[in-house]
Amino acid sequence: MNSLTILGLLPLIGSAALFLLPKGSDLLAKQVALGVSIVVAIAGLGMAFSFNRSATGFQFVEKHQWIPAFGINYALGVDGISLLLILLALVLTPVVIAACWHEAEGGRWSVKNFFGLILILETMIVGVFAATDIFLFYVFFEAMLIPVYFLIGGYGTGEKAAAAVKFLLYSLFGGLLMLASIIGLYVISGNQLQAPTFDVTALSQLSIDPVTQRMLFLGFFIAFAIKAPLWPFHTWLPDAARAATPGTSVLLLGVLDKVGTYGMIRFCLSLFPEASKEFGPTIIVLSLISIFYGAFLAIAQGTSSGDGNIKALISYTSISHFGFITLGIFAFTEQSHSGATLYMINHGFSTAALFLIAGWMISRRKSERISDFGGLQRVTPIMAWLFFIAGMSSLALPGLSSFVSEFLVLVGTFARYPIPAIIGTIGIIFAALYILIPVQRALHGPITPGNENLTDLTLREKVSIAPVIAVIIFFGFYPQPLLDVINPAASATLSALQITGIMGGK
Repeated sequence: MNSLTILGLLPLIGSAALFLLPKGSDLLAKQVALGVSIVVAIAGLGMAFSFNRSATGFQFVEKHQWIPAFGINYALGVDGISLLLILLALVLTPVVIAACWHEAEGGRWSVKNFFGLILILETMIVGVFAATDIFLFYVFFEAMLIPVYFLIGGYGTGEKAAAAVKFLLYSLFGGLLMLASIIGLYVISGNQLQAPTFDVTALSQLSIDPVTQRMLFLGFFIAFAIKAPLWPFHTWLPDAARAATPGTSVLLLGVLDKVGTYGMIRFCLSLFPEASKEFGPTIIVLSLISIFYGAFLAIAQGTSSGDGNIKALISYTSISHFGFITLGIFAFTEQSHSGATLYMINHGFSTAALFLIAGWMISRRKSERISDFGGLQRVTPIMAWLFFIAGMSSLALPGLSSFVSEFLVLVGTFARYPIPAIIGTIGIIFAALYILIPVQRALHGPITPGNENLTDLTLREKVSIAPVIAVIIFFGFYPQPLLDVINPAASATLSALQITGIMGGK
């Protein structure tokens, strides 16, 4: 059995064990979930150490017939991009379980179901990043909606039912558009090849006329833009982030939204190179709008006199960050591509830190309003300092991990599109505002009434957040190990596009 299949099966087996536990075994359910997720993370790291960093193409390949009548295979494999995104999910899952130990208490369903859904989601994430059969990718792409829907609707707060339904409807709409494009590729492959196929490598060799290619590209791109999220397909995100528990938000914004930008690289660029070239300038404009739109809404949350919501603020910053990621993808240079992929990883960790620490602040203060957290540095100094570090990573402070990725995106974009790169750079100023304003209001100044007796982080909380902070600092100073894995995959993606004259400067 291939190592990727094992990685996917382990959390699924763990979730089945959780569902079989008797009622009232909440502590045991948490321990089993944490143990399983740690084992999976260690297995994933072990696989990463055996990954050949200098090779291009897929590794750890596995292929079995699934539905031979339609040419559908159970086919898995990873390159440097998908490997790191899988590792991101595998590392953050035990962090979320440990950090959100009491998060499911009081939910609509039992504690064991909450952690069981997280493990099921982990299986789906491994599958969606590892699938090399486009139909299998679609199955995982849609199946991951189910655990997220129940995590939001069953354990969230506020308008959780409406937010869960909105998330599901948006994602299903995008999935249907992608399915129509997949069917189109299947028909074209049957006409051009000896037999129709869903294999990504084979589909990338098809000769598709420009009009058809544009239509198929849009089916994939809209689905991925919704998932990312990219303006104007983003409106489900603030509602979902505000309603979801902090742990669910970490997985939603830290990992699942990377499926959108990963899909743009893996499928939009490789399958539809001419359409990618044609729509590239338009997508760059959408990316710039996302950068500023997300920043302005985040600033509005931070400067609101009383209604500013800390979870909504973090979700709006993600819209801005994904503008930078899509900007790097469609600038078509090696630096911008490597920076965009690195940005996905760094954004996952910085967003995880922000949501987890914000969740601890909310649970102690019983409020999500930014104005209710004044003076935390005097009362809970460790929690305040960690929130400050996570915030500085989010605004790409030099010495923290996000700086390198943002720098590469902007420098790589400037090599091909100087004016969008300059406009994007101006967005960094607004990033400083949407982070520094809430940091000043929540951490400094006089102690807000009601905060005098708040407790600082417990040992469990310190241990759970420590790996995330360590990653943010370590890769801020030494990102080369990640770039060594990313660069060959980015180069291979662009070399395939070079046929169409898309490849820009390095």
